[in-house]
Amino acid sequence: MNAIIEATIYGVFLMLLGLMWQERKLIWAISIIPACLSGYFFITSAAGTHEHEITARVFFILTQLLLATTIERKYASIVTKVLFIALLVGNIYEIKIHNNVPELLFNNMLRIEPSSLWFNLLMTGAAFIYIMLMNKDIQKVGNYVAEYFSLIFFILCGLYLLSSYNNLLMMFIGIEILSIPQYILAGSDKHNLKSSEASLKYFLMGAFSTGILLMGIALLYGAAHTFNIMEMVGMLHSNALDPLAITGILFIIIAFSFKVSAAPMHMWTPDVYDGAPTVFTAFMATVGKSAAFFAFIRLFHFSFYDLSEHWILIIACITCATLFIGNITAVFQQSIKRMLAYSSIAQAGFMLFALLAYRPMGMQSIIFYATAYSIATIGMFAVLVKVKDYTYDGFNGLAKKEPLLAFVATIFLFSLAGIPLTGGFMAKYFVLLGVMQHGDMLWLVLFALLMAAISVFYYFRVIMAMYFKQGSPEMNSQVTLYDKVMLLVTCLVVLLLGIVPQFFMLPG
Repeated sequence: MNAIIEATIYGVFLMLLGLMWQERKLIWAISIIPACLSGYFFITSAAGTHEHEITARVFFILTQLLLATTIERKYASIVTKVLFIALLVGNIYEIKIHNNVPELLFNNMLRIEPSSLWFNLLMTGAAFIYIMLMNKDIQKVGNYVAEYFSLIFFILCGLYLLSSYNNLLMMFIGIEILSIPQYILAGSDKHNLKSSEASLKYFLMGAFSTGILLMGIALLYGAAHTFNIMEMVGMLHSNALDPLAITGILFIIIAFSFKVSAAPMHMWTPDVYDGAPTVFTAFMATVGKSAAFFAFIRLFHFSFYDLSEHWILIIACITCATLFIGNITAVFQQSIKRMLAYSSIAQAGFMLFALLAYRPMGMQSIIFYATAYSIATIGMFAVLVKVKDYTYDGFNGLAKKEPLLAFVATIFLFSLAGIPLTGGFMAKYFVLLGVMQHGDMLWLVLFALLMAAISVFYYFRVIMAMYFKQGSPEMNSQVTLYDKVMLLVTCLVVLLLGIVPQFFMLPG
């Protein structure tokens, strides 16, 4: 819960840093108000509830950050790294003090569980790796550096809500907090018409899917008479299932399919990911998508699991279509960035397997898959932004000009393809293992293995260009020692995910 607060407040802080850093005296005066409120709620928390303690922390952090906005704007990147470290420490602390018993907060609107906290920690770690790899490239996008970083924190706030929601309305709020910053980031390159087009397309399609989601929530409320996802289980489980519930579940499947770019609601993905600034595409395709997947699986495993006979075939068909369209279309792409966009659709097909798996294995596998996929994809995009030409020809001879860059790119591509000893291999193994426990889903597992074999072609095509074709790639920027160290660290994490996956699995 504290992670939600920290991410929100850090996002507000960085926005203030971008907008108000000149009004220093005014900020010092304003900071007196949250300081007083923090003291009041801290005193009352001793005899009050956990919510009072949380509120005290909100105002205390706000006080600190209002004062910190007096620093100069050019230090936004450094401040962001410090805040991310604080956020990681907060996540670790929450895991340490949690007693493995679900904790209900704010009138049962949030339900904090070990799986939620572990997912938060791993995704925050992936986001931290993203910031460490990409912070210089983020600063090159435009003049609103602090605002870009603040939007990333708001996305994390949405992620934390989606990992812990216990109410359909809280789920909706989390999805909107997650989505709106991504619409803005997609159009952040004001000098590129493709970026503006990507933002508009993403916003319009997102608004359409939001309407479908709200309709699904309304129909479910009409059938179950509650927004609470745990209470909904008993209300919906009956022999004569209400048609409203079936229709509501179908609408929610459609809406979430858009959010996770599953076929046939994937059409926006290639254009948006290709048009958005590459540095932000890396975050949208990984952490943002993983949050939506976790929310998708949380709802269906908590509320609709006992009704799986009504929706499991629909999800299986969507999974099959997503794997086929994503992989086959990626084969024909000439731009590596666009290939990675279609690859993200194919990876979504594998992540959907966690929805079909048995409940305990499903949550474990989605957390691991999201981590392995996110880190490998972030690493690959970190290599991509260094090269000026995103076509396959633009990577010709990269191994000769930048051997370390080519080496880490190879490891990242191995992981995305599911080659053994990488995180991607173990991730695919866990999701497929969960589905194989269903005796009647073996056909889908075999189809997924066939699609994984096809994916090797377009991933290895990049490796062939780097190592076996002549050329001298033009670089966007110099690859510094810092870049090389961070890429090697990211590469090491990908290998550790494949060699010692138990270290990244949910404890207990």
